[in-house]
Amino acid sequence: MGQEIAGVSFNDRDFERFRQHLRDETRQLESLLSAALSDADNRYAGLELEAWLLDKTMHPAAINDAFLKRLNDPLANAELAKFNIEFNTDPLPLTGDALSRLHRQLQNAWSNASQQAQKLNAELMMVGILPTLSQDDLNVLNMSDMNRYRALNEQILAARGKPVELDISGEDHLKLTHHDVMLESAATSLQLHTQVPLTVAHHFYNASIMASAAMVAVSANSPYLFGHSLWQETRIPLFEQAIEAGGFAGAAHGPIKRVSFGSGYARHSILECFEENLEHFPVLLPVDLGEASQRMEHLRLHNGTIWRWNRPLIGFNGGKPHVRIEHRPPAAGPTITDMLANAAFFYGLSHAYCDRLISHGIELSFADARDNFYKAARYGLDSHIVDLEGQHQRLQAYILEQCLPMAAQGLDKLAINRSDSDKYLGIIEQRVRKSQTGSDWQRAFMAKNNGDFQSLTRHYLFHQQQGEVVSQWPI
Repeated sequence: MGQEIAGVSFNDRDFERFRQHLRDETRQLESLLSAALSDADNRYAGLELEAWLLDKTMHPAAINDAFLKRLNDPLANAELAKFNIEFNTDPLPLTGDALSRLHRQLQNAWSNASQQAQKLNAELMMVGILPTLSQDDLNVLNMSDMNRYRALNEQILAARGKPVELDISGEDHLKLTHHDVMLESAATSLQLHTQVPLTVAHHFYNASIMASAAMVAVSANSPYLFGHSLWQETRIPLFEQAIEAGGFAGAAHGPIKRVSFGSGYARHSILECFEENLEHFPVLLPVDLGEASQRMEHLRLHNGTIWRWNRPLIGFNGGKPHVRIEHRPPAAGPTITDMLANAAFFYGLSHAYCDRLISHGIELSFADARDNFYKAARYGLDSHIVDLEGQHQRLQAYILEQCLPMAAQGLDKLAINRSDSDKYLGIIEQRVRKSQTGSDWQRAFMAKNNGDFQSLTRHYLFHQQQGEVVSQWPI
């Protein structure tokens, strides 16, 4: 959920001051982006991975403070819950051997972190939702000791004016009430970052939206929550409901929400997303960051409290602004290799869609892209979606016949090493042909093992540590 802040309590003057600075920086952003339009066509990629700390009984271990002190890695950070941590890679030019280099970065960080966790009599695991997690684990005593999380908890609950109501219908039906934002920490993801030229940033944002259905299906790894079998990717409704808050005028259940698929494509500029942030979303964290400046600190903090599944971010390289798109649909896990395959598929497919958008315009309506995404999250590879020609197709066939060839074309245009492209896209192809995502494997295991979530978690961890891709895991 982002950077640490100085305080927790705010008054009306704090909100008024912050909002004025936010207005000023949103106006400044347009001129900053215009000045950078002539920059070279440099594309960079990076990854964020959220993960779980477990005790030897396969339940959450709330020890991230001690773990991070032992690890002493500037690219590892605390998450909302004390049993979650986040790993980051350094950004790399998205060309040549970028995929292999990202793989090595993440694998080295993970291997070292796993060793440090074991010295604390714990294990590290990457999975969208931990199968053994209970609602009792998600209490404020297990919230990481950071002002940002306490303040977000207070402000989101104040904006809602009522407790969190979780209501998810899947294979089972789960309905419950929760009194803080800790439900959000039940969901962990792989977040894919792509820095793109400002001239095509809105096209790439739209392309990421179009790629989301295929991505959420191939990376599904969250079928269970609190003992209930729900969606193939239960993280999606869980995260949307866990910190649900709407826009102005108390529109907590209005059409524009803080966690969502978004309200539409960007038609002319990526600036439209930041204008929507200003116009539709109340400030949650009115921290005193000084005056408005070209560092965009108010705008960036506010943007960090709005969680589109594809989220544009503003960053700076040597004082110059850049835009990157954060793609949030993939679940964490099952293995490092599986996740790099997911990344390769996304980078290739999104760039191919982007090129097609530039040459053909928008062929898939936003309503269809959104419906495709939620159907894919619920039913996975078995879902039926609308393709670019307006035809209804089974998603499994569409990925094999259309998306994978497009992804290969996209990676080829980026000049990604052909050996890496073939390797990682081959992993996706095998997973899709066998219909064995992380979620598929978990459900098949449970069908054979009488609903034993502890055994599921232990076997899942064993296979993860062996490193074989999930399509090869035995049941």
